[in-house]
Amino acid sequence: MAQGADGDIADGRVARIGLVGFGVAGSAFHAPLIHTTPGLELAAVVVRDPGRAAAVRARYPGAEVVPAVEDLWRLGLDAVTLATPNATHVPLALSAIEDGGVGVVVDKPLAPTAEQGRQLVAAAAARGVPLTVYLNRRWDGDFLTVQQLVADGALGSIRRFESRFERWRPDVVDSWKERAAPGEAGGILFDLGPHLIDQAVQLFGPVSQVYAEVAATRTGATNADDVFLALRHSAGGVLSHLYASAVAADLGPRFRLLGDAGGYSVRGLDPQEAQLRSGADPSSAGAEWGRVPPASWGVRSGAGAGGDSGRGEPPVRVPTRPGDYGEFYRRWAATLLEGAPVPVDPSDAVYGLTIVEAAVRASSDRLIVAVGP
Repeated sequence: MAQGADGDIADGRVARIGLVGFGVAGSAFHAPLIHTTPGLELAAVVVRDPGRAAAVRARYPGAEVVPAVEDLWRLGLDAVTLATPNATHVPLALSAIEDGGVGVVVDKPLAPTAEQGRQLVAAAAARGVPLTVYLNRRWDGDFLTVQQLVADGALGSIRRFESRFERWRPDVVDSWKERAAPGEAGGILFDLGPHLIDQAVQLFGPVSQVYAEVAATRTGATNADDVFLALRHSAGGVLSHLYASAVAADLGPRFRLLGDAGGYSVRGLDPQEAQLRSGADPSSAGAEWGRVPPASWGVRSGAGAGGDSGRGEPPVRVPTRPGDYGEFYRRWAATLLEGAPVPVDPSDAVYGLTIVEAAVRASSDRLIVAVGP
C-alpha cells in the first residue's frame, strides 16, 4: 500500500468499512478513526435509534445508515467493526465471517469466554477473512513510554509492575454493562480487565499464576466493580499488580514500575479518549493529538535518576510519548489492502480471556490458579 508524502494512499485503493453500533464506542472510539485513516472509508453504520441515526448523517454524510447487520452484506464492504454490547460480539462476528465473508474488528472483549474466542478465530481462519480485536490501549502514550523504558533496560530488571484503571463512580448506573446477566461479559473485569492484562502480557510475556479479588461492592451492583489481579509472569518471575475499580475515591498512579536499577511512576490518563469524546480526531487536533503536557509526565527515580541514590539529585521527568490510536486502523488498512498482519492477533485476546477466567476462579475459590502457556 504505497502512500504519498501527505499520507494519502497513492494508488487510490480504499477499503469500505461498516460500523455496527453508534453509542460511545462507535461514535467516539471507532467512527472518527475510520473516517480519518487513509485507505479506509466509513461506508455504512448500523443504528436503529433515530437520534443516533441523525448524528451519523450529520457528521458522516457519505455513510449509509441501515437498521440491521444483515443489510450490510449487500453493500460490497471489505470489513466491519463491532462496537456493540459484549454479549453480541460472538453472534455478530460469526455473521460477518460466515454470511458477509468480510474482515472483522471486534471491540474488546473478543467474547464472553476463551472457548468462544477460539471458535471465532477458527471460523475466520476457515473462511479466510481477517479477524482482530480493538485493544487500542497498546497505543496509549504512557504505555508506549513504559514499553520503551522496559525495552531500553532503563530501570534494570523489573521486579514489580503496577497498572491501574480507577474511577470514582459510587452509584450504579442504568447501562448494559451494569445490568448484564451472568455469561454476558458485564462488569469492570470484562470492561477494563482486557486492557490491563494485555498490556502486562505485552510487556512481560505469558503468565504462570493468577491471584485475584473480584467484587461487586456498591449497593445494587450485580457485576464486578472493584478488581485486583496479581499475575506472576513465566519469564523472570515479574509480578504484575493490576487494578480496575469504579469505587476508587483516591486514584493511584496509572503505572508504577520497580526495577533493580530504578523506578518509574506516572499519573493521569492518556488524553486520546477525552479528545475523541469531545469530538476531536487526529486530523482536527493535528500536532496536539495524544500529547501530554510536561507537568503530567512521569517520574523516574533510583540510582540513575536521584531519589534515594544518596547523591541528593531530584527525580527525573520522563517525556511521555504521544499516544496514537490511529495506528490500529492504519495497520488494519494495510491488512485489508496489502494482506499485512492484523493490528492485534486475536489469539492474544483469547489468551487474555483465559487470564480473566483464571481470575474469576481464583477469586471465587480463594486460590492461586496456575495458567498454561
